[in-house]
Amino acid sequence: MNKKPLAGKIRDTDSRELKFQALAGDLRRGILAGTWAVGAKLPTEAQLAAETGLSLTTVRRAYEELEQSQLVVRRQGAGSFVAERQPARRRSRFTVGVLLPDTQLYYPRVLQGIEETLSAQDVSLRLATYNYLPEREDSSIQFLIDAGVDGLILVPTLTGIPDPQQRVRELNSLNVPVVLLERSLMDLGPGDRTEHVCSDHQGGAYDAVTHLRGLGHRHIALLTRSNTPTAPAIEAGYERAAADLGFEPLVLRALKAEWEAGAAEQLLQDVLATGASAALVFGDREAALLEGAARRAGVSIPADLALVSYDDELADLAEVPLTAVSPAKHRMGKMAAEILLRRLVEGDDCPVHQVRLRPRLVVRDSCGAKNSAEKGAHKLQQRLQK
Repeated sequence: MNKKPLAGKIRDTDSRELKFQALAGDLRRGILAGTWAVGAKLPTEAQLAAETGLSLTTVRRAYEELEQSQLVVRRQGAGSFVAERQPARRRSRFTVGVLLPDTQLYYPRVLQGIEETLSAQDVSLRLATYNYLPEREDSSIQFLIDAGVDGLILVPTLTGIPDPQQRVRELNSLNVPVVLLERSLMDLGPGDRTEHVCSDHQGGAYDAVTHLRGLGHRHIALLTRSNTPTAPAIEAGYERAAADLGFEPLVLRALKAEWEAGAAEQLLQDVLATGASAALVFGDREAALLEGAARRAGVSIPADLALVSYDDELADLAEVPLTAVSPAKHRMGKMAAEILLRRLVEGDDCPVHQVRLRPRLVVRDSCGAKNSAEKGAHKLQQRLQK
């Protein structure tokens, strides 16, 4: 194995790509290029960590990614080995087009769920992205239509445009069935006739706030990014929780660029000035920036300020691992694909599916609950030993 080039590639990887994904990509290219033959043993996790300078956790996640892709077989006590190539399977008459804003951070697991479901039914997939540029959406959709797709799974722009309802009517007037993913006309209630699979972001935010309240926090803030499709639902869930739990809501917003330019310091001071002892932060990157601002200001997480982040993409890699609201991304992709396939097979006999998946809360160190549970278990053990 050529050690030096691989290590250089990982360190020079675009910062928008997770380190484990970059490492998995380099290993994948090496396997496909024949650097390691079928059945060959790959470097151990410790060897690869030493070679690349990455953590064991990062290397382990890279190998798990390759295992999920069926490129690697991991044998307990023996190591990781290149898997046998799966024979190409005959494709069905169906081809499904998928339009995503991008394939970074949030959407890889969603796409994996779609791919697995379509592949299991021998259905082809065509992918297009528009890099969050609404002006590129129509040409990307037309690219998929011209490719002869039989149905579409779309993540379109429905916020920050003059008439979202008209946009949805345009999408539903395409000559193929459409399932929206993580997008719906939420404010229309029963007037929304779109077929969609979405995260219940209101429920996720509500659960995060009630969790913090259950830990004894009386005043809880929400810090969020402006102008994102998810923010309105998170704010609505937070405000409903504030009303139900009887505290005055405090919502602080900043653009993504402002967060990256140092807004976290001022937002931290604004939160502390109100007496809030806890905050829900959308998303993981912003929560990590807030942690950094807290460390520089001598504010302890979670003793002085408990945090819950939203998205659970980078939460476990934060300086203080972040408790996080974790949308069911993989399941969402699978369900969107399943619904579209039913529509293609059953036509108008298929009922309209409108699915909302409530995220789960993954508890880590940043909210203090994990430490409290560990202390409680230790005290119980001491009492039992007496």
